[in-house]
Amino acid sequence: MEASTVQDFINDVLKNMPSGWLNLTTHRLDVYDEKLAKTQFLEQFGTLFKSNNSDASALYELPTSYDYIRLGHPLSCILEWAIANMNELKPENAISFSSKTTPILAVLRKNLLDNKNTQIIYTGAAPSFFDAELVKRVYGYRFELKHIESIEDLSPYEGSTVFISELDEFSYTGLSLPIISEIDFFIHTDAHLGSILLVNGTKNESYISEIQHVRRRETIAMTPGNSLDALQSLIGQSSPEQKNSAIETNKALVLDSIKTVTGSNTKAAVGSSGLSIQYAIMMGLVHDALENHEGKAIKFIVPTNCYGGTNDQARRVAACIDNVEVVDLAVDGDNDMVQSIDTVLAKIANEDAVPYIIAEIPTNPRVEVPDLIQLKAVLSQERKTANGTTAVDPVFILDQTFCPNVHFLGEGEILSTVRTISYVSGSKFPSGGRCTAGYCVGNKKTIALMDKIELHLLLCDNEATELQYELLAKQLPSMNQRIQDAYVNTREFVNFINATLPSAKINFVSEELAEQGFTPSVFSLDLPTKGNTDEEREAYKRDLNLKLIDLMITEIPNESKYCVSYGQLKGCYWTIPATSTQGTTKEGDKDYIARVALSPTMDLELHKKVFSDFVDSI
Repeated sequence: MEASTVQDFINDVLKNMPSGWLNLTTHRLDVYDEKLAKTQFLEQFGTLFKSNNSDASALYELPTSYDYIRLGHPLSCILEWAIANMNELKPENAISFSSKTTPILAVLRKNLLDNKNTQIIYTGAAPSFFDAELVKRVYGYRFELKHIESIEDLSPYEGSTVFISELDEFSYTGLSLPIISEIDFFIHTDAHLGSILLVNGTKNESYISEIQHVRRRETIAMTPGNSLDALQSLIGQSSPEQKNSAIETNKALVLDSIKTVTGSNTKAAVGSSGLSIQYAIMMGLVHDALENHEGKAIKFIVPTNCYGGTNDQARRVAACIDNVEVVDLAVDGDNDMVQSIDTVLAKIANEDAVPYIIAEIPTNPRVEVPDLIQLKAVLSQERKTANGTTAVDPVFILDQTFCPNVHFLGEGEILSTVRTISYVSGSKFPSGGRCTAGYCVGNKKTIALMDKIELHLLLCDNEATELQYELLAKQLPSMNQRIQDAYVNTREFVNFINATLPSAKINFVSEELAEQGFTPSVFSLDLPTKGNTDEEREAYKRDLNLKLIDLMITEIPNESKYCVSYGQLKGCYWTIPATSTQGTTKEGDKDYIARVALSPTMDLELHKKVFSDFVDSI
């Protein structure tokens, strides 16, 4: 394909693209099919290219690509498509990252599991962003880092060859390197934008889904703003003038806001997404255990039905490191979180292992809050090993995305005396859905751990981007008010459903918990069912869930969306956890219920009316 043809078409696309491509974490939820995701977007985009149709109306009708920026979005997909076409590759062979380091880690991960050798080569200076010794020591990856004078000098190698080039900009000439058969993966990095990984040759196509999954779980795709800059460079437009960067000012504002919101005066870390932060937490804690508890097994204790990304990421870490294991934790429904933690910690203490607990408060999707006094007591209890020595005390890793306004960590707060790290997904309330950046903060007992977490956040090049800091600086100061306003709407809607359909089971916080500060804007809904067998009753309920959601998004298309998100500035979001957030959860632990998330600004009366119509129809 002629490069000039591609460049001309992209130039027209960028002039006419929908504003949502740049400003939303998910574009066109009303035409989103998760199973088709990127393929559907690129197929239809390719059709527009063939007909040379870059009209604004045609671009607006393109479906959403992936879900959320961490997996990909329209501009990152177009960037990948363009670079692949210029190099005569399939679009899926080009994968963009916000991080410069993570694409290297993605290849190393697969080769570790496949017991395959890897050599990482470079010309000029060694890649400054890549700490080879730390990657080997903590992540367990095996590879050789080699300097060469020219890629033409390469000889055959038994394993994978990764070539890293650090570019000044993503220009056509810089990204159109000869595809040499001895190189399996080209990784082109830009200090400000991120990186592009090119998978070379059919023999390496089995890596593509694995690399994309690393992007899905441990980092994000190149952000929309950076993808736009990269596309402009690619088509020969002059790079946007560098504005006077306010990164340090915005970062200081964000860190101050986090202190105010959490009540903790320790230093926070801000990552490119909630899972980027969670990955830094996990690897930072692994690093600490390797240094301070040498030879001991490391146990990550994870709720069985928690968010699929958390569940999956923990198991992915365990798969790569011999002495790391995931331990199931039952927290919802008939299971009490405190009792479950007590049981698990007693067993791990007996084994003289290192316990790290990941838990959501309130839980997702059942929106339950444990007895916090009992939780503190269980976490504070000194335990003995089988040999009678004092066991390693746990670290409690608290996902408080549902209620980021609750103070757990500050002086005198309920978990201030237990080693606790709190983290929040920033695509929710912190940014109001404007970006994916997340943050974590610890109490005074975790200052040394936070240093390790920050180290691994930077090692993986997963710190929040300049624009993400800017968005958080704008949105965080109003977060607590938005949380309160959204809770008021949610409480009113829950009360309405209780009155209108009393046979439905609603999982939401009590008035008493709300008075203690737990004011989520999410509830789960178990609709009434009927049938002669358990199977019939379950099938009827599942169909009813979808009927309700379809009615809501059909009747209120400007506000009601089928999406896993919440904390947005406006609208109402509906999902079935079992088929969305719990995608990697074991089938028996999935929740086939409706989860509803409300915002501070929405037409609540219209939602009540449509729900009443639904009740009349069943």
